[in-house]
Amino acid sequence: MAYDEPGRSGQSESTLVGPNPGAEAVADDLQNGEPGRDRFGVYVFWETLLLLGFSALVYLLWQENPAALRGNGLRALIVDVVALGLLALAAGLSLRTAAVNLAIGPVAVAAGLHFAEQSDRGLLVAVGTPAAVAAVGGLLLGLTVVVLHVPGWATSLGAAAGVVVYIEQRAAPVLVQGDYDPRGIAGQLFVGFAAVTVIGGLFGAIGPVRRLVGRFRPVADPARRRGVAAAVVTAGGYVCSTVLAMLAGALLASVDGAVTPADGLDWTVLAVGAVLLAGTSAFGLRGGVFGTLLTVGAVGLFLAYAQARGWTVSRWLIGGAVLAVGLGVTRLVERHGRPASEPARPVSPPAAGEPTGGAGGWAMSQPEPVGDWPPVLPAQSADNPTDPWGPRRWETNSPIWQADDR
Repeated sequence: MAYDEPGRSGQSESTLVGPNPGAEAVADDLQNGEPGRDRFGVYVFWETLLLLGFSALVYLLWQENPAALRGNGLRALIVDVVALGLLALAAGLSLRTAAVNLAIGPVAVAAGLHFAEQSDRGLLVAVGTPAAVAAVGGLLLGLTVVVLHVPGWATSLGAAAGVVVYIEQRAAPVLVQGDYDPRGIAGQLFVGFAAVTVIGGLFGAIGPVRRLVGRFRPVADPARRRGVAAAVVTAGGYVCSTVLAMLAGALLASVDGAVTPADGLDWTVLAVGAVLLAGTSAFGLRGGVFGTLLTVGAVGLFLAYAQARGWTVSRWLIGGAVLAVGLGVTRLVERHGRPASEPARPVSPPAAGEPTGGAGGWAMSQPEPVGDWPPVLPAQSADNPTDPWGPRRWETNSPIWQADDR
């Protein structure tokens, strides 16, 4: 008999061999992760389109209002872009960790109100104190998400409601008490923002870094915990995103000169939509390099162009539009950015004389079938009917039998 074992039978479960087993080494989770390396051709394609759109908006704004691209107009535009870029960085960082922070808009408005009220007492009080509060609040928010392992969007939405309560204590716009003008260092602000954005994108393109940052992304059951490393990175992402949102609010307040109390959720929608449009996946983990810089620049140029044309454009409208397109970009990134599945390789048939058993020949070949058992009696002739079970002919003709008969 043959000693067949599960998985070692002569007839294998599949005659095709899947992807190279060595590719599993680059998956973030060897049990549930997707083996293989992400493809970045989709980011090159999409960021090229963003660059073309950015160039077109520069041309349109130059044709409509050349003063907006030189001198004081350019410095004001740069500060607006950097402020929006800080919010986009906050949204992008939390999205890359697969735990989006929806409280960044209200945090920015609350920080702007505090800056407007305390800006005459120095930057340490106007910026340092809210930065410390934002860091503590972001840490508590992150701990709530990772300890209870609950969705980040729901937790941060609850945090946003608490910040809105603080904002609603003001009924009228608050004038900025200090005289600090960031437009004097607009160039340095832009260089710093661009450096952080691009360097962060380059680090995010490194496989181990990207998988570590996006490890909180669910791969099977969304309620399944993703480990200590994922919890630490996600909590750190909430801290950094909340502090970046606070800095964006202070920068916006210093440029506008007054802060109007509002819930700030329109800023959240605009920032999240800009990051999705830049190529960051709504599921976390994946993102580009130059997309955020190009997208926030394009949005800033469009707002300046709309102002030059005399249009009244709501941030809700722009945010909703870029968010809708950004969801399509997420589908594009997830479809064409995930690892390419290797074609199945057929198993070559064994050579002549080799055992046909699977997995190293553990299965023994089946023996040839034997003849019928018990043997079939031969057919008898009708002319000489004899009892096949009677005595043999040599026995009946034997002298011994004859002697016995006498």
